[in-house]
Amino acid sequence: MRFCSLGSGSEGNALLVEAGVDASGRSRPGGTGKPFRVLIDCGFRLRELERRLGEIGLMASQIDAVLVTHEHGDHIGGVYRLAQAHDLPVYLTHGTHRQGPDSGRARVQFIDPHGRFELPGLAIEPIAVPHDAAEPVQYLLDDGMHRLAVLTDLGHWTQYIADKLQDIDALVLECNHDPALLAANPKYPEMLKRRIRGPYGHLSNQQAAEVLARLGSSRLKRVVAAHLSKANNRPELALQALLEASEKQALEIVLADQERGFSWQAG
Repeated sequence: MRFCSLGSGSEGNALLVEAGVDASGRSRPGGTGKPFRVLIDCGFRLRELERRLGEIGLMASQIDAVLVTHEHGDHIGGVYRLAQAHDLPVYLTHGTHRQGPDSGRARVQFIDPHGRFELPGLAIEPIAVPHDAAEPVQYLLDDGMHRLAVLTDLGHWTQYIADKLQDIDALVLECNHDPALLAANPKYPEMLKRRIRGPYGHLSNQQAAEVLARLGSSRLKRVVAAHLSKANNRPELALQALLEASEKQALEIVLADQERGFSWQAG
């Protein structure tokens, strides 16, 4: 399994996961030779998504399924156009579907936020998270050899989440804001600041570092800092926080950004 981002931030998010391949994209021994591609969220217009896919040598028609985390526009905004254009199944909770945009003719598959389900070459486990959305989830993906956890868009860490993230190999982790930069931002009204830093908002760099420090997975080798705010964070601040939290672990830390996401990583 390998994964990459087509963009990460408040202007649009899309994470692509390939099952049935190794880190370089070659078919795993005993595999079918054809990777199964899952897109987690699509906050980009169809043409923009196609452009970003083209930069990594893929077409939208090569995606096999879409998983949705929640109904905010930077995550679901382009999902249904993509799904209808290429007849893709869309997996999401009832709450996300109810509060999100009209799904039109898209093939919607409802999931239990606490129920594991299977896709070709992948076991998918939703993780219910505290966020200001109707029924938000994040995801744990397991290809039988490696386990990837995606944990963005949540306001605080819970023991339930901690229990789900045992024995993972890679983690995409929200580092949304630096508290000092958020507090000093003159363009953000106080109500919005309270929402962002509240228990149903977004993780700060420091909160993300605490998550990383508390993880008990000895298998964890790679962490991606994701969903950084352009207005309220700096890449070097997020990196510093995670490096300090992982100083006793041999971790590779990667930064995701809005324009380029991040390149292929091993799951």
